[in-house]
Parts: sequence; structure tokens; C-alpha cells
Amino acid sequence: MGLVKLPAYKYLFAIVDFIVLLGTFYFSAYVVYLVDSVGYETIITDMNQSILVLLILTVCFLFIFQSNNLYKINIALSKSTHIVAIVKSMFYAILLTIIISFVIKFNFILDSRRFIFTFAVSSLSALILIRVGLIRFILLKISKFSPIRRKIIIVGSGKSGKLLAAKLSMENDLGINLIGFVDDQDEIDTKVITDKYVLGSVNDLKELVKKHRVNEVIISLSTNNYERVLEILDYCKKLSVNVKLNSDLFNIVSQKMDIEKYSDVPLVDASPRVNTYIFKFIKRSIDLIGAFTGILLLSPVFLLLGVLIKLTSKGPVFYSQKRIGKGGEEFKFYKFRSMATHSDGESEREEQMIEFIKNGSHNNNGNAKIVNENRVTAIGKIIRKTSLDELPQLFNVIKGDMSLVGPRPCLPYEYNNFHDWQKRKVDILPGCTGVWQISGRSSVSFNDSIVLDIYYINNMSPWLDLQIMLKTIPVMLFARGGK
Repeated sequence: MGLVKLPAYKYLFAIVDFIVLLGTFYFSAYVVYLVDSVGYETIITDMNQSILVLLILTVCFLFIFQSNNLYKINIALSKSTHIVAIVKSMFYAILLTIIISFVIKFNFILDSRRFIFTFAVSSLSALILIRVGLIRFILLKISKFSPIRRKIIIVGSGKSGKLLAAKLSMENDLGINLIGFVDDQDEIDTKVITDKYVLGSVNDLKELVKKHRVNEVIISLSTNNYERVLEILDYCKKLSVNVKLNSDLFNIVSQKMDIEKYSDVPLVDASPRVNTYIFKFIKRSIDLIGAFTGILLLSPVFLLLGVLIKLTSKGPVFYSQKRIGKGGEEFKFYKFRSMATHSDGESEREEQMIEFIKNGSHNNNGNAKIVNENRVTAIGKIIRKTSLDELPQLFNVIKGDMSLVGPRPCLPYEYNNFHDWQKRKVDILPGCTGVWQISGRSSVSFNDSIVLDIYYINNMSPWLDLQIMLKTIPVMLFARGGK
């Protein structure tokens, strides 16, 4: 399965942003020279000597832009939304510039408020003028030029697929050329067999993609069968084209994550974007650095929690149990003990959890997490709510049993009761945090929690990991969704 290129407009925006940001840095330095009579050669020399830092800073700006959805087509084509996203992104970019300047002693920035003001005004003006004015105009013109419009096939000619096609045909600004439909065999009926736009079945998709030079496949099935949708998704991902998914089964993703929309229809991207081997190396390196740094910085917290746990209840400070890791293999999982050591009610909880998994929805309390409240200690309520009980899992990360980001590891009896499609969550290393944790944790249904894990597995990248880790901090600080 090869990597899939991003649509051309994303590269165009990224290149323009990089040039504008780097260019306005040097322009701002020149303004400081003209107005404040500061030695221009000195300033430029300082900047050139720190060119690597400037390049890294500019890349960080692009990450901020990406986090604020500035590379999504629905944002790029909307004037008001686009401008708001640019202003928001530049606010964080300026803040990051000031912080980094303090850390690495960029004196030519710190000593001149005029530089910051000039950079803010010039970069913001240039981005709005070029992005919202010029590039948006170009995209709208290109979208009407048939030979270079993106060619798309929709998998599913049922109600869902036809509704999507109708919406796409009404919004030509997206630059889409809809080639036709292919059908899942389970959806074919007598009404669509004679439809000239139905090009064949899913089995014909590989040949059709090659024949029509298709750029993108959108899966839009009306079925409620998770396994079948994921089977088709796996097949489409092997075709080396962009793959997007429109399904009611995956609605939780659009509710909890900012994803791209076509004609207000949220589409979950499932195209492979990163080299697997390189990403594994980067991910493992970040895991080790992050875990060692976390243990070092949080050692006073470890000590304090250990003392509080020991003073407030009988039993050990740490708690370990068997969990299921990558490939269904068991490993020893570490936590701070948050419950009393007696096992009253555990068999009942296990029965409830098994029933909960089979139903796939919320439990009677509207939560996706079943907890024996009677066993939770006083300090346990606090550390569970804030997820501080999870900190010892940093040792699991160092051991290689877990990653900093990934699906949460399940218990053996839970795994044994999973449906086949739910077992996909163990295709990768489990994580200390993940999409589910930043999306409400206990307030998300069981099936939806698995869907969020599958979304992460299909979209793994260093920048997604970074976004999840950053979003985990406020979740812990404000105890959102914990139980």
C-alpha cells in the first residue's frame, strides 16, 4: 500500500504560506532598520545565523495553520471562515514567536516591539490578500476547467451515495468531476442495475480507477454493517488514491474532530500519508524522549501521590493488571491504585461490561465506562477524574508495551468478547492517550470509542500525535469526561 499524495491545492497553500511567513520576517527586519536606524546588516546577520531556527519556526507556523483547518477545502472556499481562521492562526503564531525569542534570545525581536507589530500586520495582510483573494480566485476558476478537475468515484449507489452525489453536483466550486458509482454487492437492487452511472461493483474498482485516472474514492454506503464498511475501506486504501468515508457509523468522528467537508458533508480521510517505517522510528523516539522527560519532571507528583494513596487507604501504591497490547498479546499494565483492594462487585461489573460490549452503546448511566463506584477511594476519585492514576504508564512506554498516543488497552475478557471489527484497535501499540480520551472519555459510547480508535489508526501521523498530546493537557487539568 503506497503513500497517497495530498490534493494539489494543499501543497499550493502550504508553499505560499511558507514563502509569505519567511519573507515577512525579513521585511519586518528591514522596516526596523529604516525606522529605528538599527544596523540592518547586523539584524540580517543575526537572522541568517539563525536561519535553521527561522525555518523550524516557520514549519511550526504551518502546523498551527493545519491545526486551524487552513488546508481544508471547505475553509479555503469560504471568505469569512477563511479570514477568521487566518487571524486565529496568526495570533498563536505571534505568541509562539515571542516565546521562542525569549528561549533562544532573539534580541532583534525582543528589543523591538516594532518588529512584532510589523511582522503581525504584514504577514496577516499578505496571507489574507494572497489566500482569500488570489488563490481562492484561482481555485474557483480551476474548478470550472474540466480537464484538471479531480475525478471521483462514489462507492455506494444507494440513498446515501445518491444524496452525496446530488450535493457535490450542486457545488462546482469544489473542482470535482464525478465519474460515477460502484456498488457493494449487498446494496445492489433492481433499481440501480440499469443505472448508466453505476459503473460496476467494488470488485471492478481497481480497473475503473486506472481507466478513468481517478484521484479520489468516496465510500458512502447506507449499511449498518461495520465490518463490511471497513473491509471496503481496506480494499480502497490499496488503490493509491485518496480515500474518504461518508457513513452514519462514523458520525462520532465529525462530532469530535475537525474534518474536511464537501458541500457541508463531513468526510473522514483514510488515505495513507506517512511512510510506515519512518513514522515508527519517529514515534518510538518521541515515546522514549517524552516518557523519560515526563517521569523526570513529574517525579515530585509521583512522590506526592504515592504518599497520599498510602495514607488514605490500605494496599500498595501501584496497581498492575493484564491488558491486551498490539496483536492481542498480553502485557502488565501499571496505574496508581485508585480503588480499595477488596474485589466485591467485580464479577457483576464484568458481566455488565460484556453486555455493554455486545450492545455497543452507552450503559444505563449514559456512559461508555462501567465503574464499581463503591470501590473507588477518596483520593482515587480525584486521580481518576484528572487521569493522574495513568501516569505510571510512562514506564509501560519505556518498556515498549505502549506508546504515548494510541488506542487504550483493554482487559483480556473484554477483548475475548469483541466483534471482529472491534479487534482492529489492537493493530497498533495501545497508548496513554488517544482520540477517545480527548473526545469525552466516559461520555462516548463503546462502539463510538472503537470508531475513534480506528480513525486514529487510519490517520496516524506525527502531527496528529502532537495535536492529541496538546489537547490531552486541558482534558486532564479540567477533568473532562473522567470517571
